[in-house]
Amino acid sequence: MPVPGPGYAITARVEAPASASAAGDITMAVGRVGGVVTAFDVVESHTRTLIVDISCNALNEAHASEITAALEALPGVRVRKVSDRTFLLHLGGKLSVESKVSLRNRDDLSRAYTPGVARVCQAIAANPADARRLTIKRNTVAVVTDGSAVLGLGNLGAAAAMPVMEGKAALFKRFAGVDAWPVCLDTQDTEEIIRTVQILAPAYGGINLEDIAAPRCFEIEARLRELLDIPVFHDDQHGTAVVVLGALRNALRVVGKKISDCKIVVCGVGAAGSAVIRLLRSSAPGDVLAVDIDGIVHPGRDGLDDNLRWIAEHTNEARVSGTLADALVDADVFIGVSAPNLFGAEELATMAPDSIVFALANPDPEIDPAIATAHAAVVATGRSDYPNQINNVLAFPGVFRGLLDAQARDITDAMLLAAAAAIADVVAEPNPSFIVPSVFDAAVAPAVAEAVRSATGKQDVAPV
Repeated sequence: MPVPGPGYAITARVEAPASASAAGDITMAVGRVGGVVTAFDVVESHTRTLIVDISCNALNEAHASEITAALEALPGVRVRKVSDRTFLLHLGGKLSVESKVSLRNRDDLSRAYTPGVARVCQAIAANPADARRLTIKRNTVAVVTDGSAVLGLGNLGAAAAMPVMEGKAALFKRFAGVDAWPVCLDTQDTEEIIRTVQILAPAYGGINLEDIAAPRCFEIEARLRELLDIPVFHDDQHGTAVVVLGALRNALRVVGKKISDCKIVVCGVGAAGSAVIRLLRSSAPGDVLAVDIDGIVHPGRDGLDDNLRWIAEHTNEARVSGTLADALVDADVFIGVSAPNLFGAEELATMAPDSIVFALANPDPEIDPAIATAHAAVVATGRSDYPNQINNVLAFPGVFRGLLDAQARDITDAMLLAAAAAIADVVAEPNPSFIVPSVFDAAVAPAVAEAVRSATGKQDVAPV
C-alpha cells in the first residue's frame, strides 16, 4: 500500500493549551489518521497557550485535509494556518540565471560586452562552429514541451507544464552540470513546434523534448533530427527505454536468464512503450508482445497508425491476438508503461517461473507491488517508496553530458545502449531489491556520460 510521502507534506501552525500532554496529543492525532510527523517546532510559549509548527507527510490532498481536521477536533486546539510545503518550494520558480564572469570595472565590461564582444561575434559569423566554443551553446540544453502530456496528468497546456520543465532543468544541473532551460510552447500544432524549435536551436547544444503526446511526438522528434545539427532526445521515449533496458539487464542476471530466451510483454505502446520495444529489439529478445487498450498488437488488427504498424511488423512472431491476460501466459518479463491496476495475482501466476515485473505506471502501478513481490522474482516500479525505482534521472543528465562533451550532432541507438549498460554496471552485485543504482549515486552520471562519449567515437574532445 502507498505510504505518506514528501510530495504531500504540510506544515500546520497550531495553537494549543499549554499542558503537559499538548505535544503528545497533537502528534497522536496526526498518527491516528495515518499521517507521518516529520518535525515538531515550538514557535511561541505562553502561560496558557503553546504555538507549534507540526510538519507531516500525507498520502494526497484529501488526506492532508483529514489531518488538519483531526488537529482541529482536539479540545482547545486551533489550526491557525496550513502551508503546503510543495507549493512553498515552487514559489517564484526553481531556476535563476547567474553570470559566469565578473563585471567589476570598465575593463571587464568592455571585454564582456561592447566593444570587445563585437570581435567574438565576427569570429562566429566567419566560422559558425565557433559558437560551441565561445558561447553557452557548448553546455546548454533546451527542455521543450507543448504541455500536451504532462506527467500522467494529460493535456494541461504550456503554462501548467512549466513546473515540470523547471524541475527537469534543475536535475540537469544537479546531476551533470548541464545548463538547461524550459521552452514551453503555446501551440500543439506539429509544424509550428518543429519550426519554432528549428529557429531557436542555434543557442543550444541539444534539445530535450518532454511531455509531448504520442503520436505527434514521434514525427516532431524524427523531423527535428533531420533538420538540426545538434542531438534531439525525447526523454519520455528514450530516457525511459535506457533505464528500463539497464534495469532488465541486471534483473536477468538475478534470475539467471538470457534475454534471447525470454518472452517479454510490453503494456502500453505510446511514447515510452514504443521506445522500449525499439531499443529492446537491439538486444535480440526471444519475442516481444506489445499490448495496448485494444489488446495484443498484431498485423491483422484494424485501426493501426504508423507507429502501431511498425510495432506489429517487428514483434509478436506468432501473430497471436488476445488480451493482456493472454499475453502474460508463460511470459518471462512484464514491462508496463500504461495504466493502474490492470491485472492481479491470478494473471501473474500464469507467467513463467522466476518472472520479472516492471510495473511503471505512476503513481499507481499496473499491479499492486505487494501482490507482485509475492509471486515474481524481481519487481520494479516508478515509485520512490518501493525498491528498484525506474527513474529517467538515471539516464538523461549523463546522456546529455556525454553528447555535449563530444560535441555530438546526433544520437544513435549505439549511444543509448551504451548508456543502458553503464547504468547497469554501476550495480556490481545486483539482487532482487537492487537492480538499479540510486538516483543520488554520484557514479551514475559520469559513467553514462563516458559511455555515450565513447560511443560517439570522439575521444579527443575535452569535457566541459
